[in-house]
Amino acid sequence: MTTYLAEVETPIAATSIKDNIQQEVKIIKRKLNGYVGFANLPKQWHRKSIRRGFSLNIMAVGEAGLGKATLINTLFNREILKKEVEVEEEQESSETVSVKIKNTTAEIDEDGVKLKLNVITAPGFGESVNNVNSWKIIVDEINSRFDSFLEAESRINRSTVNDERVHAFLYFIEPTGHSLRALDITLMKQVHEKVNLIPVIAKSDTLTGEEIAEFKQRILEDIKYQGIKTFQPLDFENDEEETVLNTKQILSKFPFAVVGSTKEVETPDGRIVRGRSYPWGVIEVDNEDHNDFIKLRQLLVRNFLEELKEHTANTLYENYRTEKLNRMGIAQDNTVFREFDPLAKQEEERALHEAKLAKMEAEMKAVFQQKVSEKEKKLQRSEADLFSRHKEMKDKLTKQIKLLEDKKVQLEKQKTLPQEPAASSPAPTKTRKGFLR
Repeated sequence: MTTYLAEVETPIAATSIKDNIQQEVKIIKRKLNGYVGFANLPKQWHRKSIRRGFSLNIMAVGEAGLGKATLINTLFNREILKKEVEVEEEQESSETVSVKIKNTTAEIDEDGVKLKLNVITAPGFGESVNNVNSWKIIVDEINSRFDSFLEAESRINRSTVNDERVHAFLYFIEPTGHSLRALDITLMKQVHEKVNLIPVIAKSDTLTGEEIAEFKQRILEDIKYQGIKTFQPLDFENDEEETVLNTKQILSKFPFAVVGSTKEVETPDGRIVRGRSYPWGVIEVDNEDHNDFIKLRQLLVRNFLEELKEHTANTLYENYRTEKLNRMGIAQDNTVFREFDPLAKQEEERALHEAKLAKMEAEMKAVFQQKVSEKEKKLQRSEADLFSRHKEMKDKLTKQIKLLEDKKVQLEKQKTLPQEPAASSPAPTKTRKGFLR
């Protein structure tokens, strides 16, 4: 086996930090005459990985009835998820079904290799009459996991930092055979820069081969037109031809049209396979001629599990972290290199705390101004109402005064007229009172 040793030769030259002159670094590759031992590093990493174990966080999102639990159970060949209850009884008559986040954890052991699997689902997604904001809780969950990791790695003790970030986002598309719906496009546009998006055509056995090919083409056109990013495995220079060819085959299957089933059925030729039996034949889950399940499993587990995690950590999370710190007013200064100073650190924390207080004060002032403005508008409305009532009462009084004055005038006119003599009335007859009449 041919090995190489990297030697660094740095020319001795007068340099100045003030002038910021970088020394030229030359790397010379040399062949080794004997065995040193660093070629054994992959074996050391293998032993360390076996002891530590692996982890994978998958988020499976889609409408109820698209077979999310069945596909996850089929991927890992055991019951990880139970079938979700479509809609709770108290919500069946309601127009709005609340979206919830559900996390399921399982530890799997295969040939001594341990995998800690976390599956995040969103029951209730897409089940409401109005699904305008049904994606919001999903995006909030992804951001919350990024925030938790950022907080954990910012602590003094970082020995126990649990990675709960979403490594793979499986979005289940309903097999309509037409194109993506508005809800599909909205959700994917909201999450495609935060997760490794992997679109999946659920229950593809309901479509023919020609319908699946046309449906895939429409989906890819919609994704390209909307500028949605999906996870794309990378090719490296030192990859073998077989690996490069396998990667190209996986990419050619996007989006994956899959069939999930954990049940074993018998084929017409007598084989026992995982699949679904129909009157017209048997759909085999592990047959690449029937669906894309094998390619999806290769992407998620067999070939690119670590690449999914690395892309999440090095690209997606770093972009989110940079954007959030910039919003908080924390800028990176690459021109300053200094040793850690507790007083300076305390001063920075104090300045950050003051900035937070100033922000909170500004928000409180804005809320106060808003409430004052609302109160002023309410008072103005009350003042206008009082003015209107006052005007109405004044008009009524004016009308009453006018009526009284008219009556007064009429009475004065009657006084000025001559009075007629009263008619003679017969003398009243006297009647005796008492017992005798």
